Amino acid sequence: MDERAHGIILRVRPLTESSLIVHWLTPEAGRLATVAKGARRPKSTFLGKLDLLLSAEFSFQRSRKSDLHVLREVVVTDRRTPLVTQLQALRIAAYAVGCVELATETDTPIPEVHELFADLLNYLGTHPPTARAVLAFELKLLACLGLEPDPAETRLPSSAAHLAQELLDTDWMDLPDLVAAPADARAVRQFLHGFLIFHLGKLPKGREEALHPLPSPPS
Repeated sequence: MDERAHGIILRVRPLTESSLIVHWLTPEAGRLATVAKGARRPKSTFLGKLDLLLSAEFSFQRSRKSDLHVLREVVVTDRRTPLVTQLQALRIAAYAVGCVELATETDTPIPEVHELFADLLNYLGTHPPTARAVLAFELKLLACLGLEPDPAETRLPSSAAHLAQELLDTDWMDLPDLVAAPADARAVRQFLHGFLIFHLGKLPKGREEALHPLPSPPS
């Protein structure tokens, strides 16, 4: 019997000459992997529906033998076109995918993580991609997992600890208005580097690239 879910595509990779493996993040089923049979064929019903970071309603048949399920139908609900045309936004999103994969297990639903990731993508599609978005995502992800740092125990300077708390508490749409001294931002960045390694075991690839915006092209 087919199951239905809605989710965000985290990764897509070839399986065979004609098929793809599609990794999803969903609120109902957590992270899961599906095989899109025939998706690489020119007349596939999946054509144009399996791009990275898009959101979709989909159905799948759960496998009894493995964690690779059969994708049946996909209806795209958000292509996130503004995001996927910005290189720095994609770098941040790719790093966030790595964080989600390290912090969660397959077939273990954590709806708050799906909501957080969707919020980040929506923010990146409407605002300039900045380092503060990365730090806010890291702190909010830790909070979703029950691992948010206690400001009193971080050994951060009081102003940097206050910034960390603001990054955690501030709504995404209010994030551009947050004022941060460069020294405090550096302190929070360095603190989270070690804190994430301690709790996740390692850092996903791409953190430095995500935290350092690309230079603007010459006018």
